Amino acid sequence: MKNYMKALLWAVLAMSLFARCKPAEQTFKVQFDSTKEVSGKKFALKDINPELPADWDGYKFVVLEYKITTAQRFQLGFTTDNGYNELRIMSYVPNAWNKLAIPLKYFTELPDAAVDLAATFNHARYMGWINLGGNRGPLQGVDSIGIRIRKPINNPTVEIRSIALATEDPGDLYMGEVPAVDEFGQSNLVEYAGKVHSLEQLKKEWEAEDNEVVTTDAYNYSKFGGYKQQQVKATGFFRTEKIGDRWWFVDPEGYLFLSVGVDCVSPGGGGVVRDAEKRNGMYKELPPAELMEKFANRNYRGSRSASFGFWNQYRRYGDEFPEKSKELIFKRMDKWGLNTIANWSSGEVMNMNRKAFLVPLHNIGIERDLMGLCDVYDPSFESNVDKSLTEFVSGYKDNPWLIGYFIGNEPAWLDEEPRLCSLILEGKDRPIKEALKKHLQEKGDTPESRKEFVFSTFRTFLTTTNRILKKHDPHHLNLGIRFGNILELDEEILKICGESFDVLSFNCYDLVPNPVMLDRALKVAKLPMIIGEYHFGTVDRGMAQSLWQVDSQEQRGVAYRYYTEHAYAHPGLIGTGYFQWCDQDLTGRNDGENYNCGLIDVTDRPYKEQVEAMMETAKGLYEIHSGTKQPFDRKPENARGHEAIPDLWNE
Repeated sequence: MKNYMKALLWAVLAMSLFARCKPAEQTFKVQFDSTKEVSGKKFALKDINPELPADWDGYKFVVLEYKITTAQRFQLGFTTDNGYNELRIMSYVPNAWNKLAIPLKYFTELPDAAVDLAATFNHARYMGWINLGGNRGPLQGVDSIGIRIRKPINNPTVEIRSIALATEDPGDLYMGEVPAVDEFGQSNLVEYAGKVHSLEQLKKEWEAEDNEVVTTDAYNYSKFGGYKQQQVKATGFFRTEKIGDRWWFVDPEGYLFLSVGVDCVSPGGGGVVRDAEKRNGMYKELPPAELMEKFANRNYRGSRSASFGFWNQYRRYGDEFPEKSKELIFKRMDKWGLNTIANWSSGEVMNMNRKAFLVPLHNIGIERDLMGLCDVYDPSFESNVDKSLTEFVSGYKDNPWLIGYFIGNEPAWLDEEPRLCSLILEGKDRPIKEALKKHLQEKGDTPESRKEFVFSTFRTFLTTTNRILKKHDPHHLNLGIRFGNILELDEEILKICGESFDVLSFNCYDLVPNPVMLDRALKVAKLPMIIGEYHFGTVDRGMAQSLWQVDSQEQRGVAYRYYTEHAYAHPGLIGTGYFQWCDQDLTGRNDGENYNCGLIDVTDRPYKEQVEAMMETAKGLYEIHSGTKQPFDRKPENARGHEAIPDLWNE
């Protein structure tokens, strides 16, 4: 028996040693090169999983186990018999293994109809989010996987250890060894300068800001944020006027005004947790449920979702949140030279009437399954809009702090008119379907006639809405639709806008607004312009780098100055809305986005480089727009956009 036990002991020891010496599971690694415009690599699928079939028609998900050392977006695609087919992926968990299940329909089908561009192309998962770029086509003859990054930051790497197919959604899975999000809502997987490691540190920084005395003398603003340098006719409300060859807003007291704003201004922003119960192991500690219940019961943003942004501001001000947090917003805006609360912002903040503000209209007939268009042929369309606007503008029509109303945001049907018509014809019976059928019978079913129908419908929508809006509120401006961009906007659309809007609005994510684009829009629409959204971000906080990426927080400030000052140098540009006040949610808002694009982070601390750049810009905007001062001429380093990257490989 003694010899048997001795032999057994040696056997167990040998097995233990074998287990420790067993080779690690094979992974397939890409080392990205930051000196390259596009860096990446392809792998044969048979090398990763020999059992994968070449024909994926019977499957609905491809499931990856991977780890990437960056939150920077990467392109993931497959080589098929029909060419290369890829998507953009953003990971919530840099530096940790995770399982991500990607619906195959994202590769094979056009996006479902949605009301605007973000809703169309952004799709949330629990370990990351997906943007539907690239080509579409059958997944047949699939033989390789490719991963690439445009202008990678800091030479990141990605490793893949498993690829599988599934007919049902297997769900995502966090496989990291430590929680991905710390108790303050910061990424627990990355380190960076200024990261909060204790509540004591945070309280010390908060106290310093609370005790700071702010003056606004550097901006020479009037009560409403206009420039005291020049005063013209006052009407008691905001309006527009062309003085010489340059357009301006005019504030209620008659001072020339440029709308220097920020979107999504709200206390307690950032750090909302989406579906925490489906993300086991990701959060070190969730905000107290009773805190969320308290704010929901007050109808404060109406959400019971856990929010680190709320929790951190409650830690800061206790039961005086959100009142003190709202006061802090105005103190910061005063300091940073911001004179406008722009789109998507808190009604509680706007209604304090301390800064000029812009509001989007609601319930005016815009429909998701019409890709952001309206059924203007419905007999009840006009009466419904009349009823909705009567109610909506009643609280605003006599308010001098309101600049005006936005009609809509980034309609998804632009350049997709033939597809929209197909959706209408294949969809439910309704007046717009009958009107389209009649139009095609009379004009013929061609891409041109389909486009003509959509444009005519759009014109009716705009003219009707504007007429009713001006009937109920003649004092405020119609700021139009915030188009996705106007660079390729059909000239006929610009003419239609000129018939109904007071200001032409568009979102423009670029290094700088294209002056040729601005010149064309001004010439055709004959309207002054507002840029509703733009921003710059990076990856050091464990969030995606925004629609325009830069290498560092310092470069975010450089990019802001370069973009904004060149924008206002144009004679027709009279407003901007930086997107957004606070960073987006680390683990993704409803459509998945988690951009480092804020002026403040989830711990309620300003990005020093960003806000100092805004202050410098604000000091000189009157002179820049007047044409007496040149805009900031330092370009940000390595700034890159989100457009499709060249079909180049550095293997």
